[in-house]
Amino acid sequence: MKLAKLLIASALFAVPANAAPRTETAVLAGGCFWGMESVFEHVKGVTDVVSGYAGGGAKDAKYDKVSSEGTSHAEAVKITYDPAQISYAQLLQIYFTVAHDPTQVNRQYPDVGPSYRSAIFPQSADQARFARAFIARINGAHIYKAPIATRIESGGFYPAEAFHQDFARKHPTYGYIVVNDRPKVAALQRRFPSLYKA
Repeated sequence: MKLAKLLIASALFAVPANAAPRTETAVLAGGCFWGMESVFEHVKGVTDVVSGYAGGGAKDAKYDKVSSEGTSHAEAVKITYDPAQISYAQLLQIYFTVAHDPTQVNRQYPDVGPSYRSAIFPQSADQARFARAFIARINGAHIYKAPIATRIESGGFYPAEAFHQDFARKHPTYGYIVVNDRPKVAALQRRFPSLYKA
């Protein structure tokens, strides 16, 4: 909760007042995209979440190639959201506190390799500046025992195969989902009740 206190005390956490209705996108990588997608699908103001690949080329954006760790891709999610309801800062707060562990290098718990790295793919120059400042703020506050491993990267986003879309919602009793991803959604509901949607 130290991160929450840090951000609440700053203007970084604010949603712009009287913002015109529109949508923006964020692309985040933090381990298996099933869990990342599941978390952000439960966030108020998020209108769509797509699992996919970011950081590599179009020809390599296929699960078999990415999972072989022979590409530059990371498993990622593209989040479409209404900035009048939720800010980019709030999305990053959720990303850094419940969606994944930002101190793990090239892995997330049972999944190991560069395709499971922690990375932010800014969709604008403003997002890039904000993400760098956000990470510097977290490191400066010594919120985690280890330094933040999250990288700021560039590259396009390519949707994953249909099999991977909404996987946790379609397969709620699948072992991997029960052990690794449902606890993240529970943590979202517990830590951010005002941002949680069923």
